Amino acid sequence: MRIGLVGYGHGGRFFHAPLIATLPGATFVGVVTRSPERRQQLANDHPSLKAFDSIGQIVEAGVDALVISTTLKGRPALVLEAIEHGVAVVSDKPFAANAEQAQALITAAERQGVLLSVYQNRRWDSDYLTLRKLMDAGALGTVTRFESRVERYSPQAVGNASGGGWLRDLGSHLVDQALQLFGPVDRVFAQLQFSPQYPALDHGFFVSLTHANGVISHLWGNALQNSQAPRFRVSGTLGCYTIEGLDGQEDALIAGKSPKTEGEHWGAEEHRRWGWFEQGPERERVPSEKGCWTQFYRQLQRAVQGQGPLPVDAYDALETTRILDAARLSAERQQVVSTKIE
Repeated sequence: MRIGLVGYGHGGRFFHAPLIATLPGATFVGVVTRSPERRQQLANDHPSLKAFDSIGQIVEAGVDALVISTTLKGRPALVLEAIEHGVAVVSDKPFAANAEQAQALITAAERQGVLLSVYQNRRWDSDYLTLRKLMDAGALGTVTRFESRVERYSPQAVGNASGGGWLRDLGSHLVDQALQLFGPVDRVFAQLQFSPQYPALDHGFFVSLTHANGVISHLWGNALQNSQAPRFRVSGTLGCYTIEGLDGQEDALIAGKSPKTEGEHWGAEEHRRWGWFEQGPERERVPSEKGCWTQFYRQLQRAVQGQGPLPVDAYDALETTRILDAARLSAERQQVVSTKIE
């Protein structure tokens, strides 16, 4: 399988290139970027890789799939261009600026008969996989409340428009996970935080989702949080699961590590970072599952070869976008928004 990457910013450089470059049975064809700075970074990181000027040029070189990892503003047009070339396409998240735009991308892919997926890589986070295992085993009983947070102190991230604000950018991960765990949402309530310098770009959010099955999901994201609460707190009739901190794959990739350099240790969390299962006075450590972002690309390989489904269905990303639209509307109106489809 021959894979090309479009864009070599933070996401392309750290969240895609190292995984594609170390994917068994795949050839990393090169990167589309015209920026001299990005080309120099590419030459330093991957000396054997070629830089291309355009999607048409890299398609001519021969690719089975293209990964589009550019800023949100220009990404949909590039996704459409890749679709028109008839190759499988992976869009980085957030999938689109709104549900109408997301639906247009899906319609174009279906018209061309090409595969379209979205890089919701945090379905393969260590903490999320551990939570799924606990839920599948019935250890928590019936879950009633799901609390999920990605909070940081990153002043330099305030005003960054690449992902369309923190609700659209990081919120896409949290909403996707909640939908995967608990299914459709009937009602949404949200609050957003803005700085005076960037009144159109939120840097903090709170979203409450009422799922059709009765579970309540509370989701937080913030770029200016000095004291971070647990990543997950999941309450059920038989106990509660909590875990601190964020999955370690992001820090590992930024530090120059990869599945190739770490081997079987990739995605493993040391025991001090494991979460807790608590029931009344009882408290015990829960060994964390290994995180595995590479699983996204393994499933993509099989899907392109006609051997299985895509790692993330584009319609899942459409539903996530629809919920994010409702959250934005809720924050503007300061009221609960219904998302029921009658």
